[in-house]
Amino acid sequence: MASRKAVTRGKAAAKRAQRGSSNVFSMFEQSQIQEFKEAFSCIDQNRDGIISKSDLKETYMQLGKMNAKDEELDEMLKEGKGPINFTVFLSLFGEKLNGTDPEDSILSAFKLLDPNGTGNINKDEYVTLLVLGSSRHSVFQVEQMFAVTPIDVAGNIDYKSLCYIITHGDEKEES
Repeated sequence: MASRKAVTRGKAAAKRAQRGSSNVFSMFEQSQIQEFKEAFSCIDQNRDGIISKSDLKETYMQLGKMNAKDEELDEMLKEGKGPINFTVFLSLFGEKLNGTDPEDSILSAFKLLDPNGTGNINKDEYVTLLVLGSSRHSVFQVEQMFAVTPIDVAGNIDYKSLCYIITHGDEKEES
């Protein structure tokens, strides 16, 4: 009888854990989850299913940063509030991505593309950067973004308005 209760408690705990983590999976599309799995696998150097300090150190070394400080690595690991398995890893990214970057950070990034301080960036140059740059967005992703992007007749993007849409949403989508 006691073992039956233990099994029942174990199943209930597993269901609670599944419910708790299932929200995290609903925040992303399946293709995004697959990309996160690949990233997690790259970082989890010893393949034990948990990202540890040694995993982070090894990942940094592979990226050319030989002197990652223990304090920095410890701070990264503290964000997980416990062992960082894939679900925790996904939750951390969900928290970071859900709120997006602060508006001033996004504006600062756009200002790098606007050395004359006009408040605009050229659409064609931006497309080239998005498609051929290090982030390698697909043409479909870029087209989706431009569906809500304010572009003038000369082909310039008002990046302050775009920044507002990124951080606050598009009014058209909400109605």
